[in-house]
Amino acid sequence: MSLGIQSKRYLLISIGAVSLVLGLIGIVVPLLPTTPFLLLSAVCFANSSPRLHAWLIDHPQFGPPIKAWQQHHAIARPAKVLGSVSMGVMLLAGWWFGLPPWILGVQAAALAGVSLFLWTRPEPPTAD
Repeated sequence: MSLGIQSKRYLLISIGAVSLVLGLIGIVVPLLPTTPFLLLSAVCFANSSPRLHAWLIDHPQFGPPIKAWQQHHAIARPAKVLGSVSMGVMLLAGWWFGLPPWILGVQAAALAGVSLFLWTRPEPPTAD
């Protein structure tokens, strides 16, 4: 079963919109990642709506991290710090709320993997 061109376009716009909303929620919810959802939105919009893609890429807050990733596979230091602090807060919150040690261990291992990925990415070049 194949999707028609219009159906595929609407599907990609829908996925892009949902991932954009999830990315916006991720700004305030520490374990929901913002940038990967914005990147997914950019890809979906690039393949379905040049207008939405241009809006996202040119957005003053959302555009720079997307461009940094697309051009350099880079993550800015403030985003790395914010991500790390958020992950630490969530781990402490789990401990504070009395999660079982095995759950804390799984959470710590997952967050350590994310942190390793995050801190091994280069930083985008600065505009001088």
